[in-house]
Amino acid sequence: MTFEETGLKPEILKAIAEMGFENPTPIQEQTISHLISSTSDLVALAQTGTGKTAAFGLPVINNTSMQIKEVQTLILCPTRELCLQITRDMDKYSKYIPGFKTIPVYGGADITKQIRELRAGGQVVVGTPGRVHDLIRRKMLNISAIRWMILDEADEMLTMGFKEELDAILSTTPKEKQTLLFSATMPTEIASMKSNYLKDAIEISVGKRNAGAENVEHHYYMVQAKDKYETLKRIADNYPDCYAIVFCRTRMETRDVAEQFMADGYNADALHGDLSQAQRDQVMARFRGKQLQMLVATDVAARGLDVTELTHVINYSLPDDHEVYIHRSGRTGRAGKSGISVSIINLKETGRLKQIEKIARKKFERKMVPGGDEICEKQLFHLIDRVQKVEINETQIDKYLPQILEKFEGMSHDDIVKHFVSLEFNQLLDYYKNSRDLNVRAEGLRDSFQRNDRGSDRGGDRGGDRMNFTKLFINAGKKQNLNASGLIGLINQYSNRRNVEIGKIDIQRKFSFFEIDSSFEKDLVNAMNNEVIEGHVINIGKVESTADMQPRESGSFRREGGGGYNGGGGFAGGRREGRREPAFSDRGGDRGDRPRRRRN
Repeated sequence: MTFEETGLKPEILKAIAEMGFENPTPIQEQTISHLISSTSDLVALAQTGTGKTAAFGLPVINNTSMQIKEVQTLILCPTRELCLQITRDMDKYSKYIPGFKTIPVYGGADITKQIRELRAGGQVVVGTPGRVHDLIRRKMLNISAIRWMILDEADEMLTMGFKEELDAILSTTPKEKQTLLFSATMPTEIASMKSNYLKDAIEISVGKRNAGAENVEHHYYMVQAKDKYETLKRIADNYPDCYAIVFCRTRMETRDVAEQFMADGYNADALHGDLSQAQRDQVMARFRGKQLQMLVATDVAARGLDVTELTHVINYSLPDDHEVYIHRSGRTGRAGKSGISVSIINLKETGRLKQIEKIARKKFERKMVPGGDEICEKQLFHLIDRVQKVEINETQIDKYLPQILEKFEGMSHDDIVKHFVSLEFNQLLDYYKNSRDLNVRAEGLRDSFQRNDRGSDRGGDRGGDRMNFTKLFINAGKKQNLNASGLIGLINQYSNRRNVEIGKIDIQRKFSFFEIDSSFEKDLVNAMNNEVIEGHVINIGKVESTADMQPRESGSFRREGGGGYNGGGGFAGGRREGRREPAFSDRGGDRGDRPRRRRN
């Protein structure tokens, strides 16, 4: 099928032809014709990078009436960056439709300016749930007449804690509208949303659910945990032309890796939640413009960063949620190009890697961490290629050539080449002169798989049969938006360690139990007990016996010495960039108490 066959207006076809659009992607092919001719609600399941914006944007623009003054389409998305990206795309698609306007609204920006734009009028509003909900409550955004309600990356909005805002917004929309829900996954909450807010929705799915992109290779390096950073540097050195995002699990890890990476001379920067919006915009602009070669980021911070030419995605840390790996790897191998998803793992993570393989339906290939000789050879020929391709300014060079040749008089051709290569290469050769082998031994790998094959309810990577665990209680649970990955992030944060062994986790409504390496028990309890997170006082302690796990009528728990743990309470629901961010979410833990690095 061609775009002409979809039934789009000539003005739209002209605009997308100028953008280089030739044929619809699978999601566009299935969606555009349906939305142009049908008013049925739609659920579309597709991975990141499949062309979802054009899939809903083109038919919306096509069907919009320029005679109606009210907002006709509301598009909700999880982040400011994605909001702005959708707006830019909508502006390009509607380039030849006079008067068509898309208005972005998002947190972290001047709301008065956004209110002025809304008063001036527009056909489409794109926004983050927190700011949209705020504007509706202020009666500055009227969605009573919308014809299309679009939820883009609905699963991410739920993951980021927007369910309350989504429910409030959707409950105020008119009954007679077409609702389009786009998601990479179909968790229980999405299925519930479909049941509550969509009518007789048609469901389409592009590719296998949760399957990795076809043109992405999946590699992994098996090293000791202490060698992860050195491995990252060797990967960067071994791929001189790589253009990559390096994913870390927490903001603290992101800062640490990025700062060390830049201090070692690599063309990199960090993107995480502790940056101001101006800093984020600056970093993202430099990365999009390829002024940066590598971006070190958390998953949340990288949402909405739409870059189609990534050669690599590097998992410095595997994500807690296995489906997040699919999102990460889907950022490379776009627009018909190939890409590589690299994971740096230690022996204890082999079980998690196997689980990700099953979800992605991909076989991961183990690669050996390159040694010094291999890297120096790769860098040397990369330099030679650059020299061969360099553009020569003959006018300027020729006038100096006699003096240059005079300087080289008496030197052979080989000697001149050696001098030039040595000038560029001596430091690298010296650095890797006595480089050690970072790869784990084969017998160590076999031992790890044997441990994992014995199994555990945490994916087999915790080694519970060899670890002395202590069971702890914390007075937070599902009511406070705590989940397993969020709890792991808090443990890493407050223990100030990244290698704490964690066993079974049991998340209840107002409280949770978890097992931790006994050697970390006292430090963690002392660090977390009585801490206040978003107005909620944390109580944490050791479960001395099974009797301590039985709830009293008041909802608290007994502990040795009395006192009890208060299972009630909730979080204040702190605001950040105009939206609600649960304290205990899967973004990991980083209180941001280190001073932020200054940027020029």
